[in-house]
Amino acid sequence: MTLTPARPAVPRLVDQFELGLDAPICLTWELTYACNLACVHCLSSSGRRDPRELSTEQAKAVIDELQRMQVFYVNIGGGEPTVRPDFWELVEYAVDHQVGVKFSTNGVRITPERAQWLAASDYVDVQISLDGATAEVNDAVRGRGSFDMAIKALQNLADAGFQDSKISVVVTRENVRQLDEFQELADRYGATLRITRLRPSGRGADVWDELHPTAEDQRFLYDWLVAKGERVLTGDSFFHLAAFGDALPGLNLCGAGRVVCLIDPVGDVYACPFAIHDTFLAGNLLDEGGFQKVWQESALFTELRSPQTGGACTSCSAFDACRGGCMAAKFFTGLPLDGPDPECVKGNSEHALAGDRTVPATSQDHSRPAAVVLGMPGRPTSIPDRFCNESPL
Repeated sequence: MTLTPARPAVPRLVDQFELGLDAPICLTWELTYACNLACVHCLSSSGRRDPRELSTEQAKAVIDELQRMQVFYVNIGGGEPTVRPDFWELVEYAVDHQVGVKFSTNGVRITPERAQWLAASDYVDVQISLDGATAEVNDAVRGRGSFDMAIKALQNLADAGFQDSKISVVVTRENVRQLDEFQELADRYGATLRITRLRPSGRGADVWDELHPTAEDQRFLYDWLVAKGERVLTGDSFFHLAAFGDALPGLNLCGAGRVVCLIDPVGDVYACPFAIHDTFLAGNLLDEGGFQKVWQESALFTELRSPQTGGACTSCSAFDACRGGCMAAKFFTGLPLDGPDPECVKGNSEHALAGDRTVPATSQDHSRPAAVVLGMPGRPTSIPDRFCNESPL
């Protein structure tokens, strides 16, 4: 009798991703730290432009390299990326070179004319940032007038016939109970709702204790996503909630240095879009070998792609679902990277959070000296009369 050789097991997709890819599926590119707002939770502490930021030609060379590496798309942010004078030129250049563009904006330059230009463009996706379904909640975080500015941008896109814009929401304890209202706004403007997690990085570290969702809020969020989140994008931000029960749709894996990374305005490459800190700096794409060498050969990315122990979390019944949670959230709250997420829904981080912790100092801050830190609803605030009181450029 002849035995048929056993077919080699096909690795699960998540296992392949853990070992890293030859090129990122997508990457975040902060084109500038200049911004017309001063959001209290800004993970990059944006405000002022870094005078060393990549020139137009250098940025185009990066796009050329991404095209050669067959990167599917870039998620462009900032700062407020549209305040770069060459922003639209770079978007057009990327699309012409088969690199799709998704960009996040507060809407300041989404005029009716620019909305029409976007509606006629291929491979461009627009995300309008909104952190409250009402002006009261949103403007306490993003600044007075920012709600109206975002709604005007959404209206301009809808009037121009732009298909499927995104409303991008950072979930906080102030807005988590507004999810139905956010969905109504998305439906009104023909948009898709996208929600992401608040991270304690940048200026977000200063407000994380008072803004991050409570345990009750997290349960509400999970139940809402299970019941109503079929059409909601989460950007794989909430895989730690999988410990409540079934995993949410998505990768459910920390992709830092494996399938995603971040390029900052000066060409520094970080493992995680939410961890702009020297600890997670892998190299600079202006050095010999460019971005490809950083991605494929940097010591940091090699370490992140090696088998991880999972630490104490491996004994938890939910480990296969939540994978220990978010690396950035743990790092910026002073918790060990192989320990539980600070928002662990099993409560496994409560003891560590209550004990002595060393919270890492911010490695960079681009806030404008005159930037006003706003308060939460019901608390005294100091609100600027203008979006900015000095040019972000």
